[in-house]
Formats: sequence, C-alpha cells, structure tokens
Amino acid sequence: MIGHVVMWSLKDPADAPAFKAALDRCAGLVPGMLEFRVGIRAEGLEASADVVLVSRFTDEAALAAYQEHPVHREVAAQIGPLRAERHVLDFSDD
Repeated sequence: MIGHVVMWSLKDPADAPAFKAALDRCAGLVPGMLEFRVGIRAEGLEASADVVLVSRFTDEAALAAYQEHPVHREVAAQIGPLRAERHVLDFSDD
C-alpha cells in the first residue's frame, strides 16, 4: 500500500473550510483509493499547518490515477492560489 499525506499552510487560515470542501470532491475518485480524509486546524490543538490530507492507495498505479484524474487537477488548480506552503510525503505502507 502507498500512503499519501499532504499538508498545507494557507495565505489566509480562514479559507480552510472552503479548501477542505474543495478537497473533499476528490474522495473516491479512483479504484484503489482505500482511505481519504481531510482535516483542518482545530482551535486548542497543536498544528503547524492549516489543512491535511491523509490518504492510502492499493499501489503506485492507483495513486498515479488519482493524481492524473481531471477532478483532482481541477481541484488542485482551484486551491493552489490559496496556499502559502505545501508539504507532501508518499510512502510505502507495507
């Protein structure tokens, strides 16, 4: 399995709910997506980012299909201007 984690810091943290709503459109886009969760910073809890995506895929081909999917590309274009920083970690979950 492949884990795919992305963390964003936003130019305006108040945009986090809209950012999450856009990302949620990507849930279940492709076969082989096993998990897809989006979280936003919660007041009172430690955080060094505003939004996080935690997802898992059966293999690298499923992750690639997700990244190339037209809806994913559309969402990435929509949320890109809102971000100040983006960090990604893809890892083998075997």
